[in-house]
Amino acid sequence: MKHLLYIGNKLAHTGANPTCIDSLGLLLEGEDYRLTYASGYKHKLLRFLHMIITTAFVKKVDYVLIDTYSTTNFWYAYWVGQLCRFRKLKYIPILHGGNLPQRWQTHPKSCALLFNHAYRNVCPSFYLTQAFEQMGCPNLVIIPNPIIINDYTFKERTEIQPKLLWVRAFADLYHPAMAVQVLAALVQEFPEAELCMVGSDKDGSLEKTKKIAQDLGLNVIFPGQLSKKEWVLLSEQYDFFLNTTHFDNMPVSVIEAMSLGLVVISTRVGGIPFLIENHVDGLLVADNDVQAMNSAIQFLMKNPSEFSKITKKAREKAAFFEWERVKEKWFIIFNNRS
Repeated sequence: MKHLLYIGNKLAHTGANPTCIDSLGLLLEGEDYRLTYASGYKHKLLRFLHMIITTAFVKKVDYVLIDTYSTTNFWYAYWVGQLCRFRKLKYIPILHGGNLPQRWQTHPKSCALLFNHAYRNVCPSFYLTQAFEQMGCPNLVIIPNPIIINDYTFKERTEIQPKLLWVRAFADLYHPAMAVQVLAALVQEFPEAELCMVGSDKDGSLEKTKKIAQDLGLNVIFPGQLSKKEWVLLSEQYDFFLNTTHFDNMPVSVIEAMSLGLVVISTRVGGIPFLIENHVDGLLVADNDVQAMNSAIQFLMKNPSEFSKITKKAREKAAFFEWERVKEKWFIIFNNRS
């Protein structure tokens, strides 16, 4: 049985959104891998220290998986990577940050030390693969973020309503205010329109978003952080899924929405155009283009046949991320076949 050390922000138990360490870790445990995790401490300094101490003293570990983001959490990955190099451990950064190419431009030496010495660099999207190839990064492997497709029942929506769903952590990076602004534009044509925004607060954006909605007198529901099972059940009441982020890679929430029969309308940023083909399995608009997102919703409200076609294509696309397909790519790495 192979032993994996998984480094990441394992914070779902604190009310934060589940991340790859929560989902991929459980899937690998189900395939009889033994996993050690770091870290679940909510305080950033304690979390970092736990990551470092665990990496320094873990015994008989075959691989170290490192969730790697583009903002402050990049430095967790960097220092863990350097410690792995010192201990001669095989480490594998899993590239999640949609703004990692910019990080490489601003901190080229740190990125080179982390990524150029990795056993493999796992890219969930073609977007990051292309960007990292341009930086001359070696040992790149494309492995999509996986889902269990049977956990998401496809609902064919026959009567389309202007009911919008947004699922993400409340942070400036994900631009939650845009979703409220889209609703404000939409109610001019569809007064019954409503918006539900699911997620925990990350940087104070939740209260700012609530205030915007209140000041505009809009029908916005804020249920807080929900489990995956809870928000999947909630999704049956909605028809459109808004992804308003400024930067993105290959968000699992978008893939899940595609599986559930919602039409995804997203900003055209980062890896999103590699996931969604405009007017085929979703709709794309420019970053921060409120009117374009509003127009996209109105177009589909008035063209239900187009709505139906897009949702069916989206479900087909989501099937490519099924764990039974994706896991073989991990096995190739862990069994030294690549």
